[in-house]
Amino acid sequence: LSKRNELGILSNFAATPFTYRGLRYASVEGFWQMMLYPEGPDDPRAKAPRIAWAHTREEVAQMTAFEAKNAGAAAEKMMQRMGIDWVTFQGRRMKYRSMEKGEHYRLIVEAMRAKLEQNPKVREILLATGELILRPDHIQEADAPPEWQYFRIWMDIRSELQAKR
Repeated sequence: LSKRNELGILSNFAATPFTYRGLRYASVEGFWQMMLYPEGPDDPRAKAPRIAWAHTREEVAQMTAFEAKNAGAAAEKMMQRMGIDWVTFQGRRMKYRSMEKGEHYRLIVEAMRAKLEQNPKVREILLATGELILRPDHIQEADAPPEWQYFRIWMDIRSELQAKR
């Protein structure tokens, strides 16, 4: 799924805006990385001493590509310093980097579905891949959690769409 050709639209980095649970996101990557940021002033991440957040959650939600990825990497470093291994969405705390298909996984899949439903070109290109085995265009961690494997999620969604035809 190279970002250098039409299949790049399937990347989490792609500028494929969507609305999910009443909020607008610029990309799946922006949605993903914003969960690392404090949800408000009562969030323990916002209260941690000597932690300065470079962005707000709302700013990260409007990012795409490496801008969003880099904002998330910075947040992960701060969370490691705080000993936090969770993210939040709409007030719910969930484990981050879980090998289980838990709440974070379900949110990512739902965001990807919203992206597909609200961006007709995403659906068109996904279906045009037919039976191709989709692979990432970057080296994937050997023990990557299920939601990191966006290419597998797309193949599952594609199978569902093909079965409905």
